[in-house]
Amino acid sequence: MTEIPQDVKLVLEALEAAGCEAWCVGGCVRDLRLGRTPGDWDVTTNALPEQTLALFKDRAIPTGLQHGTVTVRTPERAVEITTFRRDGDYRDHRRPEQVTFTTSLEEDLSRRDFTVNAMAMDLRGTFRDPFGGTADLEAGILRCVGEPDRRFREDALRMMRGLRFAADLAFSIEPRTAEGIHRCAALLAQIAPERIQVELTKLLTGRGAAEVLRAYLDVLSVFWPEILPMVGLDQRNRHHCYDVWEHTLHALAASPADITVRYTMLLHDIGKPACMRLDEAGRGHFRGHPAESARMADQMLRRLRFDNQTRERIVRLVEWHDRPIVPEDPAVRRCLRALGEEELRKLLAVKRADNLAQAPAYQDRQRELAQVEAILDRLVEEDACVSLRQLAVSGRDLLALGYVGAAVGQELERLLDAVVEGVLPNERAKLLKRAQEHREIFPQAENTGKR
Repeated sequence: MTEIPQDVKLVLEALEAAGCEAWCVGGCVRDLRLGRTPGDWDVTTNALPEQTLALFKDRAIPTGLQHGTVTVRTPERAVEITTFRRDGDYRDHRRPEQVTFTTSLEEDLSRRDFTVNAMAMDLRGTFRDPFGGTADLEAGILRCVGEPDRRFREDALRMMRGLRFAADLAFSIEPRTAEGIHRCAALLAQIAPERIQVELTKLLTGRGAAEVLRAYLDVLSVFWPEILPMVGLDQRNRHHCYDVWEHTLHALAASPADITVRYTMLLHDIGKPACMRLDEAGRGHFRGHPAESARMADQMLRRLRFDNQTRERIVRLVEWHDRPIVPEDPAVRRCLRALGEEELRKLLAVKRADNLAQAPAYQDRQRELAQVEAILDRLVEEDACVSLRQLAVSGRDLLALGYVGAAVGQELERLLDAVVEGVLPNERAKLLKRAQEHREIFPQAENTGKR
């Protein structure tokens, strides 16, 4: 089992030396029991917040005094220290209106969400597990502490946290807890979109993400109702053996656990229901669905307050997911120019997963995608010119030829197009010669940009 880090031990020792109890608690203890390295370390104590502040002096930050929380900075991390407490009424389904401090560790653990998060351990490895968290860890079960409906009505975000834990740990949710999630799902409408986004992102990158989404579609549809028309929609196309929703889940399961790729898989066919048309033979066609999916994905991601860069990357991958890439140098160069190496590799991962979720007889694009990736690897190794930065001439060179204003950028783009298409080598002399020829063909280049 992974040990408590030295800086966290020093925090525990300082509290104990002051005559107080001090326990690591929650997710860090769960991860220790699973042999994982915890990402965060939380401590619970019978010391009052004022005592904690006085004990750690300038290293202590009063981050949540109304809830008994003080954050202590160590050279390695920030450690949250919270006084043993019992919670009052939850009126906004998120945080208690008031808390009461207590001297009982067990009472503090009883207010927590799931049994696997209601365990505590001290410096010497003394372990407290009053609600059977260890047994649930060993059985791979996620279970609420106490009555599930009460836990979820107190803090509705616990439902998303539960789904996230189930996906990340590949745990099953025990029946009473699952029933509570289904009954209380509508309460998520009252939770801040940013908070839902954080939990959904962690859920999607979990190894059990597809299974959780399949079982808890009603939870997902509270904030993304656009998902529902995909469910049961027969694609009526020989390339597909699943309805749109099942295809989506199989594609997601076949993709790497990368945030942008997983969101792309979840949303890549969201526009299919609106675009579906049947031909005379009753076959389904979805012309224009990548553009419609990209439009809808943009709206859905904005609703959950995604940052612009992440949102734009996902939307671009959704829009590109169905574009063919011929395994030839010019075609791969064009994609590399448009997307960059990192994003193009993600697009190939999207295409692989999408193809693997089609009917087995049509999962024949894997070899072609491998050829595209081999060309990409070679182009990257050769530092092939696909951007203005790599071009062997610059704007200064064109100015010397007599280009002015916007014509400089326009000619650089023309030259880069020629290099990317393989019409010209990326050689300074040949590029300058072509630029001179263009200037003679387009004499207006001299005046472009004049005011």
